[in-house]
Amino acid sequence: MTQAPTPTADTVRRLVRTLLKEGAADTGGPDVRPAAEGGEPATWWVGTRHVLRLAPDREAAARRRRELRLRDLVRPHLPVAVPTSVAHGEWAPGLTYTLDTKLPGGSGEDHDVSAVGEADLAGLLTGLREVPVRQAEALGVPRAGPRSLEALRREAERAVERLAKADEFDPASLQQLTAPAAVQLAAQSGSAVLVHHGLTGDHLVVSPDGRVRGVLDWTDAVVGDPAEDIAGLARAVGSPAAVRAATLAGYGARPCLRGLWLARCDTVVQLAASLQGRDDTPLPLLRTRLRRAWEAILLERVTELRDEETDE
Repeated sequence: MTQAPTPTADTVRRLVRTLLKEGAADTGGPDVRPAAEGGEPATWWVGTRHVLRLAPDREAAARRRRELRLRDLVRPHLPVAVPTSVAHGEWAPGLTYTLDTKLPGGSGEDHDVSAVGEADLAGLLTGLREVPVRQAEALGVPRAGPRSLEALRREAERAVERLAKADEFDPASLQQLTAPAAVQLAAQSGSAVLVHHGLTGDHLVVSPDGRVRGVLDWTDAVVGDPAEDIAGLARAVGSPAAVRAATLAGYGARPCLRGLWLARCDTVVQLAASLQGRDDTPLPLLRTRLRRAWEAILLERVTELRDEETDE
């Protein structure tokens, strides 16, 4: 298999000069810089108005091609912005690029979401549910079955033991999620919708006043369990805000609690994996996500649910 080239600043600069007329030739074109520190840069800021994303392998290239079509499908359904591509093609044989207009605002990791921003998130969840599933699948968006919360709970129990020994987490907290409760929070049949499946703080564009202005990176979207996006929001903006947004979007207590516990179990599992050297996500970020996911909400106990409290 041919080794994919490593993009450099010169690679990006040469590509951008063919796509934009910014900057005179004697200045070398617009300023380019990696969007993230460390590792092989696949995302680059281009001047102040654009972002260039380079697919590092053919699998990522296929997802990027699908993402371009998916963004056009979801845009009319959402109250928040979705990136618009001003140019796309291949930067190396079989490896795609997309040059997008930068959405105004900052990272959700840097700005807190306000009450009005929670309404924006509710609109996002509502819009995703309105996207025609058949049209998304026709674009190649895969269908993903719901995860077993009971299996995740057992994995989280093992992780919590390791975290307790490292003085990172109180194991008693997980006892709220019993085996019967995990079964009760199984995904409801017929509830599959388009799921962003990557609602991290980095993928939320938030303005200084706390409004959610846009959502980035649709490459991992699937047709599946809407609780996964509720879980993503719990890790990104905190459980109370995520549950309020999901409730505003019309989701009932069951999917809200399912998303809450998916997030809580995921965060302890990932933090334990990182402490063992099996996950390279920065520890401060994992601890922040764990803190957000474990923020208390008004409805904590699954046994408080009534049989008629279904969302479908």
